[in-house]
Amino acid sequence: MVHQTPTPLRSGVATPTTETDVHPTAARAYTPIVVESERTVYTDEYITSTFDYHGQTVSNEGGVFKVRPTKKTFEFRTTRKVPRMGIMMVGLGGNNGTTLTATILANRHNITWRTKEGLQKPNYVGSVLRASTLRLGVDPETGSDVHVPLSSVLPTVHPNDLVIGGWDISSLPLDEAMTRAQVLSYDLQRQIAPLMAPIKPLPSIYYPDFIAANQEERADNLIPGESKQAHLEALRKDIREFKQANALDSVVVFWTANTERYSEIIPGVNDTAENLLKAIETSHDEVSPSTVFAVASILEGCPFINGAPQNTFVPGCIQLAEQHKSFIGGDDLKSGQTKVKSVLTEFLVNAGIKPLSIASYNHLGNNDGRNLSAEKQFRSKEISKSSVVDDMVGANHLLFKPKTESEEKGEHPNHLVVIK
Repeated sequence: MVHQTPTPLRSGVATPTTETDVHPTAARAYTPIVVESERTVYTDEYITSTFDYHGQTVSNEGGVFKVRPTKKTFEFRTTRKVPRMGIMMVGLGGNNGTTLTATILANRHNITWRTKEGLQKPNYVGSVLRASTLRLGVDPETGSDVHVPLSSVLPTVHPNDLVIGGWDISSLPLDEAMTRAQVLSYDLQRQIAPLMAPIKPLPSIYYPDFIAANQEERADNLIPGESKQAHLEALRKDIREFKQANALDSVVVFWTANTERYSEIIPGVNDTAENLLKAIETSHDEVSPSTVFAVASILEGCPFINGAPQNTFVPGCIQLAEQHKSFIGGDDLKSGQTKVKSVLTEFLVNAGIKPLSIASYNHLGNNDGRNLSAEKQFRSKEISKSSVVDDMVGANHLLFKPKTESEEKGEHPNHLVVIK
């Protein structure tokens, strides 16, 4: 049985329901949206919609670009019943894991705290789902645009209702892990610590070659043995037991642990689904912890989200997900300076302005910075942060010379990544 104490009031029933009581991003929306169209069908179980994607093919025929319209029809089906969902974080006791958990608990219990600017309300600012809006259409009486929260367009799980669990190589309960992380304001930590204390990470897997050597001192909560096959089975068992113990309809596994070094892509090892499973069975050195977690999620039918820049999704992992029709996604969270850099580069290139150099400074504290002080782990981050502008630069051959047959990439801004 999974030894994780469910968080108190995890149903979210204690959350106030009016926007005067809570921040708008945390409020529950009760205004239903009904699309009256022959292409949208409602039943008691599903919302089914038909969508035509219009595109075009372009071919160069005798020096003339021939553009031909294309149309592909998709059918989308959404379950109307909002599932009871759990999230299992890999790195539950880290900076990201404790901060996300504290965010959910603070919103769930509407805990306010004092900062030097005054009283702070919990919120979900920064969440695409909770803090962004969608233009739904035009009000025919006023002619004004109608905007609605993105979270209200379709039935979605409120983050306050998520059941929280996961793994960590450190055994600290989350109240102590939160103190160690030094991210949250003291007044919030003081109030939320009793809610964090019952949450204890499950034992995780630790392959020293994939993260910095300075992480070994934290590794006191490990699944025993060196067999990667045994580790895979233990993780699958954890997922099943967590789902059963909390009566969940679905579980999402989220990698929020340390950045790993890149895995070498080796034919016969991780290039196909079959070879990857064999490599796990034989405990091959190039099978990373994040890939083992991804494979466990795929085999259990759980979505796996990768929040770090390593190449978790080796070709064999992608093929395995396709075979099992499991959702996998993510290549670093890119929520800070990487996002700003991407927006600015796209704006400049689209405006016909040629960026000559880009310098990315990342001021990382606590354990994230310690792990990335190792060269191999830093290289994973550097590749991820450098590659985000490749598509934008490659789209404008008027500003940047395209690559030749002998080049890996064409003309490119001088890109420096600094992590402190």
